[in-house]
Amino acid sequence: MKTRVIAVVGPTASGKTTLAVELAKRLNGEIVSADSMQIYKGMNIATAKPTKEEMQGIEHHMLDFLDVTTRYSVAEYVRAAHKCIEQIAGKGKLPIVCGGTGLYIDSLLKNIDFGSDDEDIEKRDEIRRVCKDYTGEELLKMLASFDPETADKLHPNNRGRIIRAIEVYTLTGITQSEAVRRSKLKESPYDVTYIGLNCEKRAYLYKRIDKRVDDMMEKGLFEEAREYINLYDNSTAAQAIGYKELAPAILDKMSVEMALDSLKQATRRYAKRQLTWFRKNKEINWLCPEKYQSIDELADEAVKIIKAGNKNEK
Repeated sequence: MKTRVIAVVGPTASGKTTLAVELAKRLNGEIVSADSMQIYKGMNIATAKPTKEEMQGIEHHMLDFLDVTTRYSVAEYVRAAHKCIEQIAGKGKLPIVCGGTGLYIDSLLKNIDFGSDDEDIEKRDEIRRVCKDYTGEELLKMLASFDPETADKLHPNNRGRIIRAIEVYTLTGITQSEAVRRSKLKESPYDVTYIGLNCEKRAYLYKRIDKRVDDMMEKGLFEEAREYINLYDNSTAAQAIGYKELAPAILDKMSVEMALDSLKQATRRYAKRQLTWFRKNKEINWLCPEKYQSIDELADEAVKIIKAGNKNEK
């Protein structure tokens, strides 16, 4: 039998964590995070990592366990998250995967292999050193020359995924798009019901994003960004949304107000990319948070979908 799993997905600031916690309380569940930045220790404000109060006593997995200088692949995440799901189900509880990193979620729940991480580390490092000399646009053009299908899905700003796709082809001779096609032949071990959060009116989501950024600044985002940029320059931390946008202000090259506007714009663009990714998944049952008066009403609707086992096969 396949393991029953609930997935709560959607763009940043849509309310995924709040809903996932409420569902876990009602359905005897535990949460497995699917966020590529919340895995790192610290970085609490920039990544909107849930606090103990926000967790409400619900066990959370795959959070806050990795040093920011450590490279972590999708394959490593999938292996660890599989174990978490197995342990949760083994206790008779419901695994609830929650996050906005589509690559993590698809790799884990759809059993999609986006490339092995078992290649020669020295060769990978050499490829990354060479790639540093190119802009995102140049790297994307390079990728398009041998894997146009993957290149067409990526934005020039997403250097990490572009470089990863170049690595896969360089080291294996197989394009990432072909690797994904082959991996889809393997059946997923999970019976998943997807609950997606997306605001019907884009302005509503953007208002939530702006408020979240303002709240982060009040909580000390600027000071957190200064600390991590100074300590971990050129690391994963320095590239996190919230840090790199504030860097010019930290270095006195831009006003804090301008940097804050830049951060809000970057977060909106990120939310748009997340939605573009998730909309490809026709199994997602979409709910609009602004249509409900409270988290209780939103959770009521989500529970109905979950209990019906509805996967919205449109």
